[in-house]
Amino acid sequence: MAAEAQRTVIEHCSIATVDAHDTEYADGHVVIAGNRIESLGAGPAPEGLANVERRIDATGHLVTPGLVNTHHHYYQWITRGLATDHNLFNWLVALYPTWARIDEPMVYAAAQGSLAMMARGGVTTAMDHHYVYPKDSGDLTGAIIRAARETGVRFTLARGSMDRSEKDGGLPPDFAVETLEGALAATEATVKEYHDDSFDAMTQVAVAPCSPFSVSTELLREGAELARRLGVRLHTHGSETVEEEKFCHELFGMGPTDYFESTGWLGEDVWMAHCVHMNDSDIAAFARTKTGVAHCPSSNARLAAGIARVPDMLAAGVPVGLGVDGTASNESGELHTELRNALLINRLGAHREAALNARQALRLGTHGGARVLGRGDQTGSLEPGKLADLVLWKLDTLAHASIADPVTALVFGAAAPVTASFVNGRQIVADNRLLHVDEDAIARSTRAEAQRLAQLAAR
Repeated sequence: MAAEAQRTVIEHCSIATVDAHDTEYADGHVVIAGNRIESLGAGPAPEGLANVERRIDATGHLVTPGLVNTHHHYYQWITRGLATDHNLFNWLVALYPTWARIDEPMVYAAAQGSLAMMARGGVTTAMDHHYVYPKDSGDLTGAIIRAARETGVRFTLARGSMDRSEKDGGLPPDFAVETLEGALAATEATVKEYHDDSFDAMTQVAVAPCSPFSVSTELLREGAELARRLGVRLHTHGSETVEEEKFCHELFGMGPTDYFESTGWLGEDVWMAHCVHMNDSDIAAFARTKTGVAHCPSSNARLAAGIARVPDMLAAGVPVGLGVDGTASNESGELHTELRNALLINRLGAHREAALNARQALRLGTHGGARVLGRGDQTGSLEPGKLADLVLWKLDTLAHASIADPVTALVFGAAAPVTASFVNGRQIVADNRLLHVDEDAIARSTRAEAQRLAQLAAR
């Protein structure tokens, strides 16, 4: 770290580092220098630090790595509260005609809303799987990335695509899809324009055809080849519902995992959303290839998809992170509530009370997610040399003060207030409010764009 780097010192806090040893400090300190964590440990910070521009007395707080969201669809922010009693396929059929009418102002407002809700709830690394690109809808990719930069989060855009429409046996309407060639060309152009592979990159891009029932085999296979030629990661939906499994058997003569493997879609550069309906051989294949999983407990419950076998995945060595999923199937859009929901929902499965504990849930939401996004060496845990992406959770209020263990308070308790959130050493949240965007203005614009979309869809 350069000698002239400005330092921020955080003291008198509990710390959960989520490092390889789950190191914790009941009363410790963190020193940020520039955009890196310089040091941390028990007790007060070292004496005589130069260039200290700020000291934070974090008494009553738990400091953790920032949360990492591994699956989302920002455009859905303006279609929340619709089709609330549908399973996945019926929900998609109900909403695709509306989604096919989105345009750049709508997507920008929806991205602002999605990012704001996550960031003020402790997310420091976010992603968006955007796969709806209606003709003449404007620069949707640019709108999403602009919103992420304004909010101040670290960001991965999973540039999605669909080319299997209703006429080809898929779910999206014919006018809502791209051509195979158009999707591949646009994805490559997005990677070349926006992807940054540096250690402290704020924007990265992944290749992300939408799902087995909305893209052709050719788009999956050629998308994987494109991603590996460009050196970026791959993302899609997989094994979300029993209907998807039936679809794959009827169309391809095999289950989703075998189908993905046949198209080059298993590997340590791949992560998939949901993975609810996985048998032992599927989990073994993911473990063998180090294919990652974005676990989305609230969305899986909302759409009655089922309970993913997260404890079995973790025991097998599968990388697992947490995802909000699109807010048309998770109306709150907050990742910190997914820590609790992941723990509770998994305890309804076969492993019951032994399924997950509080520290495993926190790991899913931090280092697990960073690993899934290919950024585990840079963020997701508090260690010297890693990027300064961290959150101060206030745990001395009525909601948490009588819970002795701070990690238990954070995961089992009510959603904790965020006193401060730092990304790349820069503070983006103070006292539960965003510092660099206007939450009230975003609320007004998202409401206006939701109303405009509803009017267009009703015509």
